[in-house]
Amino acid sequence: STHVTMSKINSDSLDAAIAEIKKFAEEKKRNFLETVELQIALKNYDPSKDKRFSGSIALPSCPRKTFSICVIGNEKHIGEGKELGVDTLSVDDVKKMKKNKKLVKKLAKKYDAFLASSTLIKKLPRLMGPGLSKAGKFPSGITNNENMSAKIDELKSTIKFALKSKKTMCMGVPVGQVNMADADLKTNITMSVNKLVSLLKKNWQNVKRLYLKSTMGPSHRIYGF
Repeated sequence: STHVTMSKINSDSLDAAIAEIKKFAEEKKRNFLETVELQIALKNYDPSKDKRFSGSIALPSCPRKTFSICVIGNEKHIGEGKELGVDTLSVDDVKKMKKNKKLVKKLAKKYDAFLASSTLIKKLPRLMGPGLSKAGKFPSGITNNENMSAKIDELKSTIKFALKSKKTMCMGVPVGQVNMADADLKTNITMSVNKLVSLLKKNWQNVKRLYLKSTMGPSHRIYGF
């Protein structure tokens, strides 16, 4: 596994937070697999004035258990999607929506991400309107010679950093699951934080606090004491 270092976060406090999260998850067994989330509070940043930032990173260990994808595809991709058990939409299915905002919004809500044949991607805004972009779910492209299964795995492992609105300075991203090996969790967390910091104009000076928490557990501060 890759060893990634992160200057500003104390390695011991990160280990302690991971240990606490796992202990809590063991003691209070849930009937689903809890996600570990990185929660971020920013500072020296005005979301209404400062340039919006956004970025994404594919983590080495998939941080999510459930992740639903819809393929908007040409015939080849629809066939592949069906073989993989993924929901698919053809160009005709998209046209039938007639740019109806409610339908597009409903579609955007139903899935975590979209994959579209690269030959179709440029036509989608014209066929669907801006609904998927507005929801932050504009499709990733896939060419005819790319491996769809690998592409879907990459999408599942990719986390996005972006503030949800112009009023908030907080966000959360999934960085793993409570049953992952400590080292894998640590690598995912480190890479996530490094990516976040690289997106911020003033880097660490924009980070107020960082917390880790599992879905049902308490938060553990790992930066900004």
